[in-house]
Amino acid sequence: MAQAKPINWLALFAIGIATVTIANDFSAINVALPTMEGDFHTNINTIQWVVNAYALTFGVMIVTGGRLADMFGRRNAFFLGAAIFAVMSAAGGAAPNEAILIVTRSLMGIGAALMLPSIIGMTYALLPEEKAGLAGGIIMGAAGLGNAIGPLIGGVFTDLLTWRWIFFLNVPIAAFAVGVIWWSVHLDEPEDADHSIDYPGIASISAGLVSLLVALDQVDDWGWSDPRVIGLLVIAVIGVGSFVPLERRAGRHALIPAAIIGNRSFAASCVAILCMSATFFAALLYLPQFMETQLGFSPLEAGLGMVPALATFALVSFVAGPLYGRVGAKRLATFGAACMCTAALLFSLVGADSSYGALVPGMIVLGIGIGSFYATATTAGVTSVDESQASLAGGIVYMFQIAGGSIGLGLTTTIFSSFNPPFIDGFQAGFRLDAGIALVGVVVSLLFVGGAVVRKRAAASA
Repeated sequence: MAQAKPINWLALFAIGIATVTIANDFSAINVALPTMEGDFHTNINTIQWVVNAYALTFGVMIVTGGRLADMFGRRNAFFLGAAIFAVMSAAGGAAPNEAILIVTRSLMGIGAALMLPSIIGMTYALLPEEKAGLAGGIIMGAAGLGNAIGPLIGGVFTDLLTWRWIFFLNVPIAAFAVGVIWWSVHLDEPEDADHSIDYPGIASISAGLVSLLVALDQVDDWGWSDPRVIGLLVIAVIGVGSFVPLERRAGRHALIPAAIIGNRSFAASCVAILCMSATFFAALLYLPQFMETQLGFSPLEAGLGMVPALATFALVSFVAGPLYGRVGAKRLATFGAACMCTAALLFSLVGADSSYGALVPGMIVLGIGIGSFYATATTAGVTSVDESQASLAGGIVYMFQIAGGSIGLGLTTTIFSSFNPPFIDGFQAGFRLDAGIALVGVVVSLLFVGGAVVRKRAAASA
């Protein structure tokens, strides 16, 4: 009888801390933006790129980061990414003006894009196959925890010290994670000696995604009919459209190999995540706005107000891991998707005279849905491909999450703005749209997510 694979809890803890830090840098900065705007004597449209630059480079480069991690070794990619992340965090904390800060944030996004796919690949490799659900729970739970505590950390540092410590804090955390992983994580390096990089594929998908994300980010200011938005969308279509033929021509050197492109179970997980991310991103943007504009909350109070959703997300993600093997991917993903759809409907019923208490049920249901769905769909997608491609698969899954959130948020913002003023009409209409998009994700989850897992179990028992 084969001996059970021991679990390296120290390494998993270090990986979790690194994931928390990456996720924290998405949300911690938001509450500090007004202070940065005053310190640098700039405007909100400029300082907003402190957030956008990190998210944009992370979203665009994460697929490339996953491919490089699978090619050159996940530990190596993690160490390189952590070094870039830590050095640029220190530089960002010391930035003398907003231009340098935005540049350092872009480079931090590249570091994070190397770190996260490596983390996904290492986590699934460190745990036995029967505990794959736990791997997904650890990753998404840590990400949820990072999102939850981000506004709190940002608010505390900004109010009591300076926003610069939000960046400085990343340096010792990254050093700790690197030290633990260097000492305790030992994985087989890739056996493929051919390290050819698919530069045309990287260029086409990067140009397409950058154009798409910038267009969706600016559509609220420019409008859908603006020539700049139209031009960016055309470039996006050309970039993404040319990617598939370029990948076919690249063959075994392709950025995304044919085995992943043609994997129906993996594609189903990505499509479901694409649909559900509209509700997730809309909640992160518009719930704090509701608290501040309708309820008179301060930025720090609005960050605290999001705790019911984000803390529930983190907690349920950890619980969803053990449930994955018992309940099954399809049931758990469908349940989570249905909760997110229900949460969007609950938010659409909130009125102008509603109190904070009217938001809490929807936030709790949303947290349950996010924690159940994302951990499950991520695990189902990553485990449907060969283990040697786990980091790339994880990077693609996160790319679909960011792209889905950006597309959904662009559509939601367009509807929201058409009702403005008053605020509440746009808030209700936007979440009704998100509920409809989420319903598509429910159907995809019910029909297709987890198919590869079922087939693997059937083959194992035969």
